[in-house]
Amino acid sequence: MPTAISTDILIVGAGVAGLWLNARLRRLGYSTVLVERATLGGEQTIKSQGIIHGGTKYALHGKLTGASEAISDMPRRWREALAGQGELDLSDTRLLSEAHYLWSPGTLAGNLTSFFASKAVRGRVDQVKGEQLPPALQDRAFKGKVYRLAELVVDVPSLLHNLAQLAGDSLLAGEQVTPLRENGELIGLQVDGRAIKAQRIVLSAGAGSEQLLQALGLQQPAMQRRPLHMVMVKGPNLKPLYAHCLGGGPKPRMTVTTHPGADGQWVWYLGGDLAEADGVAREPAAQISAAQKEVASLLPWVDQSSLRWATLRVDRAEPSQSGLVRPDNAFLAEDQRLLVGWPTKLALAPDFSDRVLASFTRDGVRPAAHPDLSDLPRPAPGIPAWEQLLP
Repeated sequence: MPTAISTDILIVGAGVAGLWLNARLRRLGYSTVLVERATLGGEQTIKSQGIIHGGTKYALHGKLTGASEAISDMPRRWREALAGQGELDLSDTRLLSEAHYLWSPGTLAGNLTSFFASKAVRGRVDQVKGEQLPPALQDRAFKGKVYRLAELVVDVPSLLHNLAQLAGDSLLAGEQVTPLRENGELIGLQVDGRAIKAQRIVLSAGAGSEQLLQALGLQQPAMQRRPLHMVMVKGPNLKPLYAHCLGGGPKPRMTVTTHPGADGQWVWYLGGDLAEADGVAREPAAQISAAQKEVASLLPWVDQSSLRWATLRVDRAEPSQSGLVRPDNAFLAEDQRLLVGWPTKLALAPDFSDRVLASFTRDGVRPAAHPDLSDLPRPAPGIPAWEQLLP
């Protein structure tokens, strides 16, 4: 096996951003090497809720924000890919739900919020009732309003498996990543002692990019971490629910997605305002108690006696913003051969790849080298948190 490799594009970080970009580049004829120090999507991607946002939840006060405008085309692009007719063929990815929902629990504030949201995004929101309601809300005790969004929810483990298939022989497991320079210029990276030269190097390693930038002697672009304290609940009586529960504020009171466990039981994955702010400050037992009270208040017909609970802390890695606010778009910074970026959300992976490809087009970076990488060690797939914490 050779100790030196030449490739068109070297990518570090096999989360959804790196894997999506890698697949698009390969489809366009570029040779790639995608390096991952841990597991495929095993950090931020596997911990996401799988929602392909269209921006509706960012318009809860009646106006479209920069974030909602920027992300509005993502569901269409993902749907085309899931149908095997888009920029990638993701037809092997499991679709958990054809829609996500806005759900008002019946309070005055919640009803007003859902009303303004529906006016702001007319044509993207339809009210549903009766048998059209999500299964978990089809109870006689339910009181409130539910709006169907033109969004979708994907099964992240199957998405990662599909993207790994599209990666072919380009995946490389490597723990030690250091700069490779020639005459003081960055020309590639050393990965576990193996020299890899490339026309361009893309860092898409989430939180790991910060350490890589330090190893390269760079302080920019700066990164921020926005923490979450997610809650998982599993039990035989849970029914599927994919919805933002609305309150009176600018953020969903609670966001629920439902995921299949290996034992056939459903797992609810709870985020939204519950997982932010006060939720981050709580210890796990207190966070579980808060989640139990929310479920009892919002879904009182759910029998909690047989449910099992766990929490998961997640750091969302993003480009640094004033006041630690959420970035509106995918982000990309450039420094000669080096490109550094974050998609900021799972749904924005196509936007991230657009930005990288636009840079290549501008600089005339075209396919050239095609190494044989069939003997390289491959990273293992990431394991969902609920399989580890609620087996």
